Amino acid sequence: MNLHTESKLTTPIIQSPGNAITLADVSVRYRVPSERINTFKEYMIRWMQRKITKHDFWALHHVNLTISKGEVFGLVGRNGAGKSTLLKLIARVLRPSQGRVQVVGHVVPLLELGAGFHPELTGRENIYLNGAMLGYTRAQMDEKFPRIIDFSELGEFIESPVRTYSSGMYARLGFAIAVDDQPDILIVDEILGVGDEAFQRKCAVRIEEYRNKGATILLVSHNAALIESTCQKAAWLERGELLAVGSPSEVLNQYRLLQP
Repeated sequence: MNLHTESKLTTPIIQSPGNAITLADVSVRYRVPSERINTFKEYMIRWMQRKITKHDFWALHHVNLTISKGEVFGLVGRNGAGKSTLLKLIARVLRPSQGRVQVVGHVVPLLELGAGFHPELTGRENIYLNGAMLGYTRAQMDEKFPRIIDFSELGEFIESPVRTYSSGMYARLGFAIAVDDQPDILIVDEILGVGDEAFQRKCAVRIEEYRNKGATILLVSHNAALIESTCQKAAWLERGELLAVGSPSEVLNQYRLLQP
């Protein structure tokens, strides 16, 4: 079943049946302390004394972007450009301060693998915990569980606390949980750079399967060759502003010209 989520806003969206993602005049503002505060205790003392001053930081400025259904779309930009904020909007974990966001379909964000894991719980327990947080019933997770174990290749380690896992094991379990279902929209944020080489190849194969089945894929990477070889279109984000949208080669050429 397709889900249709819109944020509360002022800017109208012209709906198109061919669009999976639409951002209309989207801006995101954060309120940040003007001074560096090193501890929570210090923050609370200053807060009680009303000595905290804050300023506005605009992570995104008036971004307009459409991504078509079934498109493989690349996003490039330096660290701090606003890419993570944009992904959170599309993943429906953040609402814009201004503008409107329209996302049609089931979204699987491959952002921080295993970010919701509890370190003291076993791999098995974390699988069921994550399933519950995603809204799956126990019966549904019982059906998914063998596939997740098979893909993760964790074997008997599935009964060990995840705090004992290596970073590669952690990533394999997180990826296996995230990609068990066929998504309408897949968000991939530098995920192909984690884990060992064999795991990276396995990630790439699964993502290619989704691509062949018509999923919309949003790929964020500093690997220009990957963007150029994989994506049909790309966009360049810099200091919260969308500076270029077009073919990957055109966007990357513009991006490279302004790099130090």
